[in-house]
Amino acid sequence: MAATTVVKQQAGPRAAAGPARERRGRRPARLIALLFVLPALLLLGALVVYPVLFSVGRSFFDASGTRFVGGGNYAEIFRDPATLKAVRNTAIWVVVAPSLLTGLGLILAVLVEKVRWATAFKLLLFMPMAVSFLAAGIIFRLAYDEDPDKGVLNAAVVSVHDAFEGTSTYPTARGRTGLLTQDRDGSYRTTATPGEPVTLPMVGVLPKDLPAGARPAAPAPHQAGPDELRGVVYLDFTPGGGGTQGKVDRRESGLPGMRVEAVRDGKTVASTTSAADGSFRLTGLPGGSYTVKLPESNFAPPYQGVSWLGPALVTPAIIGAYLWIWTGFAMVLIGAGLATLPRDALEAARMDGANEWQIFRRITVPLLAPVLTVVFVTLVINVMKVFDLVYIIAPGPVQEDATVLATQMWLVSFGGGNDQGLGSALGVLLLLLVVPAMVFNVRRFRRSQR
Repeated sequence: MAATTVVKQQAGPRAAAGPARERRGRRPARLIALLFVLPALLLLGALVVYPVLFSVGRSFFDASGTRFVGGGNYAEIFRDPATLKAVRNTAIWVVVAPSLLTGLGLILAVLVEKVRWATAFKLLLFMPMAVSFLAAGIIFRLAYDEDPDKGVLNAAVVSVHDAFEGTSTYPTARGRTGLLTQDRDGSYRTTATPGEPVTLPMVGVLPKDLPAGARPAAPAPHQAGPDELRGVVYLDFTPGGGGTQGKVDRRESGLPGMRVEAVRDGKTVASTTSAADGSFRLTGLPGGSYTVKLPESNFAPPYQGVSWLGPALVTPAIIGAYLWIWTGFAMVLIGAGLATLPRDALEAARMDGANEWQIFRRITVPLLAPVLTVVFVTLVINVMKVFDLVYIIAPGPVQEDATVLATQMWLVSFGGGNDQGLGSALGVLLLLLVVPAMVFNVRRFRRSQR
C-alpha cells in the first residue's frame, strides 16, 4: 500500500508536466504556421479587405471625396435612370443566364452519355472556357456585325431570307423624272389604254449592276391588240452620252425581271414580268384607261438582317455570347455528378416500365438536385460580376441599354462620370448582392463535406 502511494506521488508531477510540455511544444509549430500564412494574409488584406473597407467609407462621400453625404449615394442609385437600367439588366442576367446554362448543361450531360465520342464532344464544348472574355467579346462583336459582309450571323440570316423571300433586282433604280410618277410606297406608275405602246424609262442602275441576261432594249411596239398593253422597261441611259430621254435608243439596255402590273379602280387586274430585253405584255384587258405600275417590290433595298446590337436585342445577344463560353463548364460539372448516380435505381425504373423521359424527370433530376444547385449558385455569382463581355460587345450608342452593375460602376467612376462616391456605392451594392450567394455555396459545401 505504501509502495503504491509512493508511485502515485511520483507519477503525479510527471503527469501534470505532460500537458504543459505539450503546450510548450505547440507554440513553435503555431509560430511556424503563422509565418507561412502571413504573406497570404498580407496579400488578402491589401487586395481584398482594405479595398472593401475603403470603398464602404468612400461611398459616404461626394464625388470630390471631401463632403460627407451619408446615404445620398445609395439613394441616388434608385433615382438615376441609367443606374436603374443597370439594376434591371443585372436582374435579367441573374434570372436568364444561370437558368439557361444549368438547363443546357443538364440536357447536354445526359445526351453526351449516349454519344460514342463523348470525350471529344465534351472537349469541344469546353474549349470556349480557354478563351478570355476579351477575346470572346471581340469574336462576338464581329459575329454580330450588322453588315452581312462582315457579321457571320447576319450573313446566315440574309441567306435564309433571300432563299425564301427573294430580293429585288434593282434596289437603286428610280423612274425618269417627268415621265413616271412616284407613289408614296416607292412604286412608279403611268397611265395608258389598251392598244397604245407603253415606255417605262428608268435611271439609277449602273451598267455593271445589270443582270447577266440583260439584252438591248426592245423598241416600243407600234401595234398592240385592242385588249392588251405592250411596252418596254429599260435603262434610259446611253453609254458614252447621246440618245433622247424617254425614247428607246438601240444602245440602251432592257431591264429584265421587272414586275409590271395593270391597275384599275385600285385593283390589280393583270401582271407580268419583263423579258430579257425589257419588253412586257398584259393581255385580256377590256377597253378603258389603266394605270401601268412598277410595284415597290422591284426597288426594295436588300434585306440587311437583324440588328443584333440594337437597343432591343443587345442584352440577349451578350447573354448568348456568355452561354457559348460557360455551357461546357456547366455540362462537365453536371456530367461529373451524373457519373456518380446509382445505376441500380435507373435500371430498376426501366424494369418497372418507366420510359426515358420519366426516368429523367423523376429520378435523374431529383438525384442531381445538389449538383444543379451548386452549378446554378456558382453561375449566379459569376453573372453578377460580368463586365468584359458587356463593355466590349455593346457599341457606344447602346452601351447604356446593355449596362449592368459592374459596367455602370466603372462608367460612373472612371468612364466619364468621375463620381467615385456613387461608383463606390454601386460596388458595395454589388458586394451585398454577391455575399448571400457565396455564403449559401460555402454552407452547402461544408454540409456535403460532412
